[in-house]
This record gives sequence, C-alpha cells and structure tokens, in this order.
Amino acid sequence: MVARVHAAEQLKESFTPDAWQRQNNFDLLRFLFAFVVFLVHAHVLSGEQSLSVLSNLLSTDIAVKSFFVVSGFLIFMSYENSRDAKSYFSKRVRRIYPAYFSVVVICALLGAVFTALPWTGYFSWPVLKYIASNLLFLNFLQPDLPGLFAGNSLQAVNGALWTLKIEVMFYLFVPLAVIAFRSAGRLPVLLALYICSVIYSMVVGGMAGKTGSGFYLELQRQLPGQLAYFIAGAAGYYYFQYLVKYRLWLAGFAVACFALQSWLPWTAIQPVALGVIVVYFACVFPYLGNFGKYGDFSYGIYIVHFPILQTLIAYGLFRESPWVMLVVAGSLVLTVAFLFWHFIEKPFLRKSSHYVAVNKVSPP
Repeated sequence: MVARVHAAEQLKESFTPDAWQRQNNFDLLRFLFAFVVFLVHAHVLSGEQSLSVLSNLLSTDIAVKSFFVVSGFLIFMSYENSRDAKSYFSKRVRRIYPAYFSVVVICALLGAVFTALPWTGYFSWPVLKYIASNLLFLNFLQPDLPGLFAGNSLQAVNGALWTLKIEVMFYLFVPLAVIAFRSAGRLPVLLALYICSVIYSMVVGGMAGKTGSGFYLELQRQLPGQLAYFIAGAAGYYYFQYLVKYRLWLAGFAVACFALQSWLPWTAIQPVALGVIVVYFACVFPYLGNFGKYGDFSYGIYIVHFPILQTLIAYGLFRESPWVMLVVAGSLVLTVAFLFWHFIEKPFLRKSSHYVAVNKVSPP
C-alpha cells in the first residue's frame, strides 16, 4: 500500500508544470520530424524506386503538421513567459533568422560553383531576386537559381522553406490571439480560430477536388489551413492539466481516430488527434533523456537538407547506389546542421535560452 501511494505521488509530481518544462521530449520529436522530412524528400527528389519504402512508411505531411503543433505549444508558452512583446519578438528572431539568412545567402553564393552557366551569366537579376524574396520569406517568388538543378525533377533550391513563411506568420499572430483571449475569452477564441481554419481547408480542398487544380492544393497548405494544427498545440499548452488528467482516454481517442480516419471527417478531426499524440509524447510520455544535450540540430536539418539532396541528385550520385548515397546525404546533412548550430544558431541565442541552458545542465 505504501509503495502504491508513493508511486502515485511520483506520477503526480512528474506532471507538474515545472517538471514537464524541465523534462520533456520536444527536442527528440523535432529531430525525428526533421529527419523524416529529409528521408522522404530523398526518395521524392531522387525518384529512385528502391527508396520508395521511405515514402510508404513515412509522411512529410504528418511531420510538418506535427511541427506546427509543437510550435503552437511552445510559441504561446514563449509569449506568455516573455516580459513584453519586444522580448518575445527578440527571442523569435534570434531563434529563426540567423540560420535562415545564412542558408539563403550561402545557397546563392555556392550556386555560382554548381551552376551550368558562366559566372557572368549566373550573377544576374534572378540571383538578387532569389536572395531578396527568400530573405523576406517570399520564396515562392523566386524558388530557383540560374542554371542550377535544371536536370532535376524539381528545380527549386530549397523547397522546404515554404513552412518558414507560415511559422513567421504564426509568430506575428500569437500576440494578437492573446489580446483576443483577454477580451473574448480563451476557449471561445481558440474554438473560433480552429473552426475557421477547418472550414477554409474543407472549402479549398473541395475546390481542388472539383477542378483538379494544384493551385487550390497549394492554397490549402498555406496559413489558414495550417492554423488548426497550431491552435491544437496552443490548446495543449493552455489546457495541459486536462490532457494529463484524461491522458489515457485522450490518447486512446487519438489513436482510434487515426485508425478510423477513412470513416471520419478527417480534415476536422486530424488536428485534434495529432495534437493530442504530439503533446502526449512530448510531455506525458516517460522522459527519454536529454536529447538536446549536444545541441538542437532539428532546425538545421530542416533548412539544409533540400539543397544538399538537390546537389547530389544533380550530379547523378543517387543513381548508382541510392541507399549508400542516402547514408552519405544524411551524414552531410547532420554535419552541416551541427556546424549551423554551433557557429550560427547558438551564438545568437540568449544565455537564458532553453537551447543554450540545456547544454550546460542536464535535468536531474
């Protein structure tokens, strides 16, 4: 009896706000999501049939949406824990922009080495347009560079950057949402935003189905359609105590939803189900260790893997031994992500940042 009571007290203590903020699996999850995107893109971009198992078993769609859930949880938490709006925006800029700026400029400069054009033909208006539009998160205005990857199935230099535009818009959205919480109530606002996002996705998805136009599919994956996942993450943060209290029921519900998705209005339910699973594994599932002890490489993996893959594919290196090149590409991506973290990302962060502090002291 005493042992049972002690175990119950330990379980209760492990779910206190301070406990999950010290010990959670967010770093591990982000790394896995980023690496899933890399693995699937390796197959999609190379077109090598032997790598098709990666796309069959893994999903970039789920990985990216899971990223948005994580962002909803952590970005609202960041805003609520910031002294003021200036501090909040400073943290967000320090976290995302130095590495983003670097990858855009480095790709533009290295493009001169790999382009099929002479340097005099390469350094032209499209290069300046690429740098300017991408630095402003408008990568759709100029996704490619002159004479680069012309023989690849996709000519975009870094097609993964489209999500960063949405992420930045989320950053701008959060202060406005919190203001709305204070005037209209948190739960009504969250529900209204979620419902509007779902309706948008259903309408635009319906138009895509009727017309067969890829334009509507592109619209569907933009901010209004992804907002439901961000809101699901925010709800996980604000109502975390209920997730803990009903964790077994909610986890079972979420798993059942994924199993029965063909019979459900999936567009409306998926954000909730995915939100429950992601937050559960991040904060409720047993702590799997200090995965970020040596650095947070997930962001670096995400923003550098695409141009690395494109370069290897352009030289035909995936044709000979796809699986060997997958290992080589993965090693290159991890190496560059490691360098980005230690020489670009980390130096710009505040000393109080979780990403810096986690490298100094391991949770007890």
